[in-house]
Amino acid sequence: MDLKSELQKIFKGEIENNDEVLSKYSHDASIFTVRPQVVCFPKDSEDVQNLVKWVSENKEKYPDLSITPRCAGTDMSGGAIGESIILDFTKYMNKLINFSASPSTFTQVLGSPSSQPDHSQKHIGEALITVQPGMFYRDFEKITLEKGFILPCYTASKSLNAMGGMYGNNSAGERTLQYGKTEDYVIEAKIVFADGVERIIKSVPISEISTQDEYSKKVYEILKNNEEEIKKAKPNVHKNSAGYYLWNLVKENNFDLNKLLVGSQGTLGIVTEITFRLVKPKPYTNLVVIFLRDISILPDLVNKILKYDPQTIETYDDKTFLLVLKYIYSFIKLLGFKNFFKLVLSFGPETKMTLRHGFPRLIMLVEFTGDTIEETNKNTNNILTELKNIKKIGVHLAKNEFEAKKYWTIRHEAFNLIRYHLKKQKSEAFIDDVIVRPEYLPEFLPSLYKILGEYKNKMTFAVGGHAGDGNMHIYTLLDTKDSMTKSIVMDVSEKVYDLVSSLGGSITAEHNDGIIRTPFLNKMYNSKILELFKQTKEIFDPKYIFNPGKKVPLLKGQIGTKEYVEKHITQ
Repeated sequence: MDLKSELQKIFKGEIENNDEVLSKYSHDASIFTVRPQVVCFPKDSEDVQNLVKWVSENKEKYPDLSITPRCAGTDMSGGAIGESIILDFTKYMNKLINFSASPSTFTQVLGSPSSQPDHSQKHIGEALITVQPGMFYRDFEKITLEKGFILPCYTASKSLNAMGGMYGNNSAGERTLQYGKTEDYVIEAKIVFADGVERIIKSVPISEISTQDEYSKKVYEILKNNEEEIKKAKPNVHKNSAGYYLWNLVKENNFDLNKLLVGSQGTLGIVTEITFRLVKPKPYTNLVVIFLRDISILPDLVNKILKYDPQTIETYDDKTFLLVLKYIYSFIKLLGFKNFFKLVLSFGPETKMTLRHGFPRLIMLVEFTGDTIEETNKNTNNILTELKNIKKIGVHLAKNEFEAKKYWTIRHEAFNLIRYHLKKQKSEAFIDDVIVRPEYLPEFLPSLYKILGEYKNKMTFAVGGHAGDGNMHIYTLLDTKDSMTKSIVMDVSEKVYDLVSSLGGSITAEHNDGIIRTPFLNKMYNSKILELFKQTKEIFDPKYIFNPGKKVPLLKGQIGTKEYVEKHITQ
């Protein structure tokens, strides 16, 4: 079959299958190479509906047909690559649909939140924005900032990622501690399901389930029939992107299918419009930097800080800081050569803290915000007073915006510097997003370093992340030409995920399952829950036309299995 010719009969947008395009779309930000057959650029929702309907009708005749939705391609799990049709929204379906700052409109559509803590009630927004999935966050942010609002669940890759990817992955970032994840800000979405019909998905009272579509009714039956199993399966951590969020769907007598679709990586349907609620950012900010020599006191330290409602608690380890110092010339370029002497002098606090307390194992960035200077300073001064007499730490209040920018640049850009300078090694994101409860970090981190230390001659690594909720990002670099790379990825994954599971954590807090983690879901969930995931998948997608092998594996050796992971690691 000439797939391109067949699709052109039902598709208005562009369809490409030349080598250059297929090579580009064989990769996302993951470690994999998976070559598609064609790449489609839909002009509108009608294109998406026609494509889904055509694939569904022809799946039996051509079993390899499937659709992988894709936006910016920044997915680190392999969720945006597939072997059949890639559907890229960024070229045409990237528009603003509507912006409303009317509180009355907002009140009418606001559904009940599903996550804990209750971010929706704590930060009631005053604006709604509806966009197509291909809009880049950088363009989205320009619109919201002009109106005085933000979507606070933005990611570290916000200059690159797109809104559909945030919906598909349930994205989060440095403000998640205070504001929550993407799921907390989705009010409504338009989804094309496997029958090729676009439906509006939003929160409804449970009493109205019988009037809803078959998808909602069948999912609700799964929830009712397996209530205790599902409740027990929910990971006891602040963030989790592993599996389908069956425990999220019902809250305060409301049922919201978006709580399942957000984070499903396009495996249940394809989003064509998203309505987000926005919040007003607080105008005043202070940054407290803590140099921590003994990680055993980390849980107690985090609990003390949390009492004062910080916006952010971020961390990076000593390896990250030392590598930044090693490549200081490139770091200076990021902050501007005109600031050279200013930058050199700004390292005074680190020098002083090191001389007084020894070299830090972990550096914490604690950000306080407020509606007034007085409010911001009050919380900041309270925590400075509380931490003053704690041994084995040094505490420093950033004195100005430049100094704060220095610390945030280390947190955001350090790994890019490392990747740029280590030419023989390539970024291999595979254990990049684990989470345990903060009280387990003193047990988790030494065990993690011990595992990674076994491969120190083959792998460079650094650790940073969100200490406030125990979500750590492990940055790994490997020589992809080394014949041992594939086995290292598999061995380290097994060991690290066993460690995470033993501590009741999640193998992915933010970055999702995709190709890389789907085979390891059995380390978190028992066979009953995995079967419920499969049943959920088949309610929406009985023919497996949507991004197959992600979340629910296919047959042995196919997508979603360890054999597939090892086979498609780029070398």
